Amino acid sequence: MQRAHLASGRAHPAGNGAAELLGRAVARGVLAAGHEVRTFQRGVSGVERAVDARGSITDPGAVTAAVEGVGAVIHLAAKVSFAGRPEEFDAVNVEGTRSLVEAAERAGAARFVMVSSPSVAHAGLSITGDDALPADPARARGEYARSKAAAELIALAADRPGFSVVAVRPHIVWGPGDTQLIERIVDRASRRRLPLLGGGLALIDTTYVDNAASAIVAALDRAEAPGAHGESFVVTNGEPRTVAELLAGICAAAGVPAPAWSVPASIAREAGGLIERIWAVRPGRDEPPMTRFLAEQLSTSHWYDQRRTRALLAWQPTIGLDDGLARLRQWYATAPGDRLS
Repeated sequence: MQRAHLASGRAHPAGNGAAELLGRAVARGVLAAGHEVRTFQRGVSGVERAVDARGSITDPGAVTAAVEGVGAVIHLAAKVSFAGRPEEFDAVNVEGTRSLVEAAERAGAARFVMVSSPSVAHAGLSITGDDALPADPARARGEYARSKAAAELIALAADRPGFSVVAVRPHIVWGPGDTQLIERIVDRASRRRLPLLGGGLALIDTTYVDNAASAIVAALDRAEAPGAHGESFVVTNGEPRTVAELLAGICAAAGVPAPAWSVPASIAREAGGLIERIWAVRPGRDEPPMTRFLAEQLSTSHWYDQRRTRALLAWQPTIGLDDGLARLRQWYATAPGDRLS
């Protein structure tokens, strides 16, 4: 039995990496695959049978202690936000990744899975059936994407015999209990503050959380395979839908009205840019209601060719989009009342 280490540090909003939606699912998937799991985050993971190490990925000493004796590392830690100072993103996403990669190498780990994002190669234009393009910090949109692109390049540059690195880019991960995407959609839709951009006609793909987690576990298993190590893989359900259809499905599952009004995409982008400038001077307590990056994401198509991902990772999604929405509906039906507002 090999010991796998799931690294987490500061993560928006709660800062509990492995205690967040995808981190918990990955930890449980690694345990189910027969590995021992040690998590690393600032809080408690809440994952049964996992051993928690506490600390921040910005603390090199804590990182070094956390990876001692591990055989593999899955790196999920990130500052995820639409707004914030560049140095904050760099400290967590760039330098935190560098620190973890170096510590894993010193500890003798053989495999390193970097959980990245398709945004590292998105320059604001539509993506229709592309494979994983190279991460490009110079063209990535927003501080999160820029810093994650730089982090992915750091991780992949460390790939060598005896230390195999794979980057996995799950695209728009969602599922029951998601506080970063689903609850924000439901909250804004319930207050009728969720518009469609350009009529919601952009075609996008998403990833149900169980599928994202199983793909990351598959990458851990396949990290040393020819054609897999040193490479990046976008992961999705492979079921593109229009933004309007996706939002309507999420809203129906939560029992709130679907968006019924539209804003021209060009106006949303300009408004997003203005809000970003205001937020830089006077940031709010939550995420900004719109940014240029978010407007681009909601008004341009982005879906990906999954053939290489599925072949080289020997992986297939098991939960379809409609099944995922049914699970989301069941979760809302049995969740506390304050989740339904």
